[in-house]
Amino acid sequence: MKNKVIAIILARGGSKGIPRKNVLDFAGHPLVAWSVIQAKISKEIDEVYISSDSDEILEIAQSYGAKIIKRPDEISGDSAKSEEAIVHALSILGSNQEMIIMLEPTAPLRKADDLDNCVRMFRNERWDSCFSGALLQDFLLWKKDKNGDLTSLNYDYKNQGPRQMREPDYVENGAIYMFKPEIILKNKNRFGGKIGIFPNHFWQSFEIDEPEDWDFVELVFNKYLLQDYKNLGVDL
Repeated sequence: MKNKVIAIILARGGSKGIPRKNVLDFAGHPLVAWSVIQAKISKEIDEVYISSDSDEILEIAQSYGAKIIKRPDEISGDSAKSEEAIVHALSILGSNQEMIIMLEPTAPLRKADDLDNCVRMFRNERWDSCFSGALLQDFLLWKKDKNGDLTSLNYDYKNQGPRQMREPDYVENGAIYMFKPEIILKNKNRFGGKIGIFPNHFWQSFEIDEPEDWDFVELVFNKYLLQDYKNLGVDL
C-alpha cells in the first residue's frame, strides 16, 4: 500500500567549505539535528531517515529519533549526486511509498509547519514533484555570454519598465524537495511530471555552504524561528 510519507535527510561526512559542518552546533543543536527535529514534529511524515557515510552523523541523527541508512563510499564523494543517495535509500526501504521528502541540513530555515503544509499542497495540487522557493523580487540578473559580454537575463535592460510590470521569478532555496518515488527512479532526477513550488519567505532562501554563511543563517534562524521551536517544546 502506498501509505507512507518518508523523509530522507542527506548528510555527507566530507565537507571542504566547513569541515564537519553537519555536526557543529547551530542554534543549540548539531546542524543535522534540526532537519531531524523538523521532520519528527511533522504530523504528515510517517518515517524519518538519515542517509550518511559518517558514523558520527548517523549516531547524532539517531539520537534525535531518525532511522539510519549507511551510505556507500562510492556515492558519498564530492561529485556524488543527491539523487544517487535517494535511489540507494529506496533500494533498502522499497519504492512503494506515497512520497519522498528530501531534506538537506545546510538549509535549516524551515518553519515548524512547512513540511506539513507542503505535503498537503502536494496532494491537493496533484503534483508529482515540488520544491520550496520564494519570489525573487528586485533582483536584476546578468550573465556573461560565450563572448564574455554581459547580458541581462530576467529583464530587458534596454526597456526596463517599472518593477510591477516584470514577470515574477522564483528562487529554489534547497529547504524542501518532494517527489513520488517513481519520478526519481524513472528520471534519476528529483524533478519530473507536474512540478510545483511550495512558497517560502525570501529570508528562508539562505543556505550554509561557506564559513561566512554560518553566522548569518544562524542569525536569521534565531530571529524568525527559534521562539516557535521553543514554544513547541524543543529543548535549547
